[in-house]
Amino acid sequence: MTDQQRGDSIPPYSKAKTPNLDKFCGEGLTFTKAFTISPHCCPARATFFSGLYPTQHGVWNNVNVGNTLSRGLYEGVRLWSEDFSEAGYDMYYSGKWHVSDIETPADRGFAAYTKAGEKISGKIYKHEKPDPYEWARYDNLAPVAARKEAQIIRMGYPVYTHYGINENPFKDNDVVNDAVKIFKERKNSGHPWCQYVGTLGPHDPYFVPQRFLDLYDIKDIQLPATYTDKMADKPAMYRRIRDKFDQLPENEQREAIRHYLAFCSYEDYLFGRVLDALEESGEAENTLVLYVSDHGDYTAEHGLWCKGLPCFEGAYRIPAVIRWPGKIKNPGRTEDSFINLADFAPTFLEAAGIKTDREFAGKSLVPFFENKEPADWQDVLFTQSNGNEQYGIQRSVSTREWKLVYNGFDYDELYDLKTDPGETKNLIAGGRVDQQYEKIIHELFGQMWRFAKKTGDVCINGYVMVSLATEGPGAAG
Repeated sequence: MTDQQRGDSIPPYSKAKTPNLDKFCGEGLTFTKAFTISPHCCPARATFFSGLYPTQHGVWNNVNVGNTLSRGLYEGVRLWSEDFSEAGYDMYYSGKWHVSDIETPADRGFAAYTKAGEKISGKIYKHEKPDPYEWARYDNLAPVAARKEAQIIRMGYPVYTHYGINENPFKDNDVVNDAVKIFKERKNSGHPWCQYVGTLGPHDPYFVPQRFLDLYDIKDIQLPATYTDKMADKPAMYRRIRDKFDQLPENEQREAIRHYLAFCSYEDYLFGRVLDALEESGEAENTLVLYVSDHGDYTAEHGLWCKGLPCFEGAYRIPAVIRWPGKIKNPGRTEDSFINLADFAPTFLEAAGIKTDREFAGKSLVPFFENKEPADWQDVLFTQSNGNEQYGIQRSVSTREWKLVYNGFDYDELYDLKTDPGETKNLIAGGRVDQQYEKIIHELFGQMWRFAKKTGDVCINGYVMVSLATEGPGAAG
């Protein structure tokens, strides 16, 4: 699982140069319409492990910052890793967790170890005041004489540098070294095994090894078509975020794209090392392998970067490829049915033959392995966000033709995806609903609120100061 990788960075779109994924996709099943449920690491990863939406698992935002709303999962939430462990799987974990700040992978079925080789375990939850450690970064901030390349200057904040060179960004190479070491040292216990490898790239800031940046010529890098969208018809928060990145002139915007793509190529290289280790272990032919990310990145679409509240596809669409030799019919296929991160928990359990009676928000993808879409597969996408570190209630529902966004902090959004796939024209800007869209808005809000009720979503407070949706829950029938 990479962090913040766009769905179109891999085949069949191949915006980035990914030779290992090119080969891997040719041997597996690529889901071209795979999405996260929230454009943020923690809720997305909690969904991946639980098969539930944030309203059901309880993780809404970054679990280890001072102003977090949730430090861990709701009591009673179970992860697929616990099922695997109880079923006799040897469980291995390397890299990023970010599901809980009060538990570790070791508390959820994995044999997780520190670099010193000592087993780590979780903390006991207490409702404590937040640690104000973040204040230290604001002490004695030096004034900035002039902005340098890739820098974004913010009065009273540290300088943010958007891209650069680093030969071991986020220490992802260390994570993969650990994963490869596990392959080499794992003793054959006779048990089935499961290994999770979580890298942090291509997350911002985009600092990459020089040799991967050299794969891309800046002359070939183009700004996205939606870069010119100033978002005048969209929530003010979207524009306020863009204002920061507008400090970067167009040549630096293109350099940032170049660095992001290079980061994707670096992650591909690291994935290749993991695949090589699996091959050398002699178990590749009997192992299901998933390549996936937790969420995407705007990469200059609408003038935005990174990920967050702006509810655009770039931050929500993710890569998702499964290889399972002998189990996937006609390998090399692509599948364009809508899937999301909640679908992987029931998929893993069914693939492993592990039975459970609990319900998931997602559904098993195993029928797709046989090139069969289940008859009841829902061709609708739902998202849930209460914001990142900057809070704001947001929900969305998308079909193949329409996308509706409910913003609890501003006016709602409606996009015609057939004629406007870049989501540039908000058809209900400023809350003005044209009569021709009333029916579709009613239908989409109905679907959104019914899904909210099904998943226990309580963003339904009827107090006059906060009941701001174009149509409230009662309109769903």
